Amino acid sequence: MQEFLEAKDRLLGIAYGITGDLGAAEDIVQEAWLRLNRAEDIEDVTAWLVVTTSRLALDYVRSARVRREQYVGPWLPEPLVEGPEDRVTMAESVNLAMLVVLETLSPAERTAFVLHEVFGMPFAEVAEAVGRSAAAARQLTSRARKHVRDRTPRFDLDHAQQKRVVDAFSQACSGGDIEGLLRLLDPDVVLKTDGGGVMKAARNPVHGADKVSRFLAAVHRRPVEFRAVQVNGWAGLLRFVDGDLHSVVALTTANGRVTAIDMVANPEKLTRVRALINGEEE
Repeated sequence: MQEFLEAKDRLLGIAYGITGDLGAAEDIVQEAWLRLNRAEDIEDVTAWLVVTTSRLALDYVRSARVRREQYVGPWLPEPLVEGPEDRVTMAESVNLAMLVVLETLSPAERTAFVLHEVFGMPFAEVAEAVGRSAAAARQLTSRARKHVRDRTPRFDLDHAQQKRVVDAFSQACSGGDIEGLLRLLDPDVVLKTDGGGVMKAARNPVHGADKVSRFLAAVHRRPVEFRAVQVNGWAGLLRFVDGDLHSVVALTTANGRVTAIDMVANPEKLTRVRALINGEEE
């Protein structure tokens, strides 16, 4: 029991990193706990839990691929909006934009990348989790690393600078200031909106500062309110329309400009955010 409690936050981070779904990650960690209770003669409980959680998460991603291929519009991970009790262990560099890129990897590549590159696990343990040899696990990780490096939007590690850009972005959106947005947006910025076929959203990514700025100005014609929050460890925004939570906005910034915008409006992915808001307001 004690070993599980000590490892739980790390296990949740591993499962979330592999699946991009916090609800699924919680279920996976719970299943690992149940299996631990049925297992016998485990020499290293923590290592066993990590491997079991990783395998369960890998199986989940494999089964989810068909569902996500049929998803209406862009699929984005469930955003992790942090409250005072949130303790999902993830590396600072794993923002929502990187999780989006991880979604394009094969399940085995994604698992290998998360375990080795994010959580620093040796290849022998990665191999056990993905069911490959250590050499094959090394190759999986190498391919995944190159793919992530080539496709992840540029981003700064300066939290203060990022917050300044996010604050300016929310002000420009609130005021429908296209010129202000153009000054903030990188020429190659990409905007993705996830409505899950339930909420109105762009069916395809929007590319380029001009198109993105006009899209943002159009969707903010109605009165909106932004609230600054931490989204996957970085400055982000909650977007309210007519007083109701509409979406979580994660922004990736580099050199004082926004390089990627990920807006999650699918109500199923905002359940925990709503609960967090309601808890703060009570």
